[in-house]
Amino acid sequence: MSIDPRHYHQPSWRKPVGMLAIVGLIALWAVMVASLSGLIGTLPVWAQTPLYVVLGIVWIWVLPLRRLLAWMETGRW
Repeated sequence: MSIDPRHYHQPSWRKPVGMLAIVGLIALWAVMVASLSGLIGTLPVWAQTPLYVVLGIVWIWVLPLRRLLAWMETGRW
């Protein structure tokens, strides 16, 4: 069985660039949250836990990850 030349796919440069951008955005978000740890550390533990959970989940909506993933696949925002 041979490979059909019509289905040959040239790798896109967008995927490695997009992956590096995602890693960079996550690192930036982690630094921002960690910089708040002094302020958050003064709160009682029962208040710290949900705050860190919210900050850990919110980056999915705050950072433009959905659009970045779409751009990686299609080349359009």
